[in-house]
Amino acid sequence: MPSAPEHDHGRVRRSYDAVAGEYRTRIAGELAHKPLDRALLSALVEETADGAPVADLGCGPGHVTGWLAGRGVRAVGIDLSPRMVALARADHPGAEFRVGDLRRLPAADGEFGAVVALYSVIHLAPDELPAAFAEMRRVLRPSAPLLVAFHLGAEVRHMAEWWGHEVDVDFHFLAAAHVRAALEGTGFTVRAALERTHYPHEAESRRAYVLARRAP
Repeated sequence: MPSAPEHDHGRVRRSYDAVAGEYRTRIAGELAHKPLDRALLSALVEETADGAPVADLGCGPGHVTGWLAGRGVRAVGIDLSPRMVALARADHPGAEFRVGDLRRLPAADGEFGAVVALYSVIHLAPDELPAAFAEMRRVLRPSAPLLVAFHLGAEVRHMAEWWGHEVDVDFHFLAAAHVRAALEGTGFTVRAALERTHYPHEAESRRAYVLARRAP
C-alpha cells in the first residue's frame, strides 16, 4: 500500500544517496570510539546461534556489518540507500549487502539469528514502528535477539542541508515507553534497556538501547 506523504521514504533514500561518500568518511570509523556499542554488539553475537546470520538494518556504509563480519559472523547489511550499499560492498567484501526498506525487508521468514538496528528506526514516524518491528520479528528465528538504538525525546529534526549537500530528511526522536510498547505489541520480550549521553564527537542527544528477544 502506498505510504502517506509524511511517510515518504523516497526522501530518506535520496538524502542518504546524496551524502553517502561524506557519511562514509565521517562515520565509518565511529565504532572505535563507542565502547558501549561494541560491548552490546558483542553480547548480541554471544547470544546468536552458532553460524546463524545477523542482519544489520540501516547499515549505511557497512561499518557495523563489517565489524561483525570481522568477528566471524555471517553478517548481512540492509539499507534503503543504493549508494550506501554500493560503498558498503566495496569496503566490506566479507559481508553481504542488500537494498531494502525496514517495512518490507528483503529477507526470508526466520532467516536471521539476530538483528541489529542502530539509529535506523529514527527515520520512521512513531506510528510506523509496529510495522517495522513486525518485519524484524518475521525475519528473526524464534527466541533470537534484537538490539535497537535510537535518540530519546519527542521532537522531529528536519534537515534540508547536510555536509554541504541538499537533503530532505527527518530525524524522529522517540519515547522509550513508545518503543517498548511497539516491541511488546509485535511479539518481542524486552530484556534490557539503558540510556547514555552523547559522546563528544556525536550530535547532541540522549540515546537509548533496547535488547529484546523474539517470542518463541
